[in-house]
Amino acid sequence: MNQNSFAKTDLWGHPKGLFLLFGTEMWERFSYYAMRALLVLYLVDRVQTQGGGMGWDHASALELYGTFTMLVYVTPLLGGWLADHVTGQRLAIIIGSILMAIGQFSLALPHHWLAGYELSAFYIGLGFLVAGNGLFKPNISTMVGDLYQPGDNRRDGAFTVFYLGVNLGMFLAGISVGLLIDQLGYTLELDGEIIHVRNYQAGFLVAGIGMLIALTLQLALARRFLGDIGIEPAAKREKRLQQSERTAPLTKQEVDRLKVILIMGFFTIIFWAGFEQAGGLMNIYADRFVDRTIGNLELNPAYFQSLNPLFIMIFAPIFAMLWHKLGKHDPNSPTKFALGLFLLSIGFLMMVGATLQYSNSEQSSMWWLVLAYLFFTLGELCLSPIGLALVTRLSPLRMASLMMGAWYFFMAGANKLAGLIGAMIGSGDAQTEEQMVANAFSIFSGFAIAAFATAIILYLLADKLVFWMHKKE
Repeated sequence: MNQNSFAKTDLWGHPKGLFLLFGTEMWERFSYYAMRALLVLYLVDRVQTQGGGMGWDHASALELYGTFTMLVYVTPLLGGWLADHVTGQRLAIIIGSILMAIGQFSLALPHHWLAGYELSAFYIGLGFLVAGNGLFKPNISTMVGDLYQPGDNRRDGAFTVFYLGVNLGMFLAGISVGLLIDQLGYTLELDGEIIHVRNYQAGFLVAGIGMLIALTLQLALARRFLGDIGIEPAAKREKRLQQSERTAPLTKQEVDRLKVILIMGFFTIIFWAGFEQAGGLMNIYADRFVDRTIGNLELNPAYFQSLNPLFIMIFAPIFAMLWHKLGKHDPNSPTKFALGLFLLSIGFLMMVGATLQYSNSEQSSMWWLVLAYLFFTLGELCLSPIGLALVTRLSPLRMASLMMGAWYFFMAGANKLAGLIGAMIGSGDAQTEEQMVANAFSIFSGFAIAAFATAIILYLLADKLVFWMHKKE
């Protein structure tokens, strides 16, 4: 059966293989975002005991968060190259899943088992997660594009469906670990005070189980629903199919399209540097400065990490229908990117409102965060799935996974930048809460201004970028 024959086996208008990739990515994202929702909270928790935290200050925790998430997006560049030239996408995904499961289970080891080696186990776990993610992340996205023939107008819709899988996993992650670390925690007396200890290791354990489910889906169902897609390395396949052109340099049109990817990549840095404050600075802000009570119930800050995927699941079908209904009036990709940056700017204005409300006697309302995540999500829907589809559409076949890796490299820079900027909030030990909130105000307002300015610039460049796409928009 040939590479594209599975594209004819449809379910709800798409190849069945799309829904296998949907499920695999859903459980991998569940695994990653369960860990991500806990990471900063785990690092800054002062209760260093069984199931407790690491006792870091806020600035150090956010810097580590930025470095880790940067590496998560750097390694796909290498993983994409290995898949294109050595392993093929399917084997890369399987190896990556195994490595990430090992990483999650390393983080899940209880402190009292490690006898002073908690930090070593922590870094080893993060290392496995980074390496495994590099093999997994670029290749599963590229396989979505491989399900469709060139010119198939279902491709953008497919990435929106795929993106629903991403966000369903994220939604389940935030809710699950928020419940687990509290319900499986315990109380102890510390310095004469009764405190509740969150069981972070239970959250990391569930993240590891999620990764094993993703691996099982690929091992059990990939041959049936994907056929030969992803087995042969893309560079080898292109050489086999186009022997006469295998040593040919890039054409002018290919160079122009690569320029579009690189320029759009710069604007994604601005977007994701702001968006990724959600897992770092905004996570700490929710924990320290937000009134999270509803009646007699105090919400775990990890629950707020599920707002973004919840809004994705609500609004992604609406956006998909909107782009389809607009038909020939559908905005081009650069214009959608500009709209995404503008919506991000509005989201940060909501966080500015949260900091202005804060005082010693009145914490910020949680509804500021809800609105911020709403506008972040609407911006993401205008940018992220469109960007993934753009890369698969504009990349030369022999560079498909490599360019997807390069796209994630831009996101790596954004995540490191996000951590460095978020760390400017300062340390909870060194500064008063009022000073920290004032720092947060500066960060949020700075992002609001930067996102708005870059949205205007990109909108003005849109026609030139579309010209360089050479009718592949």
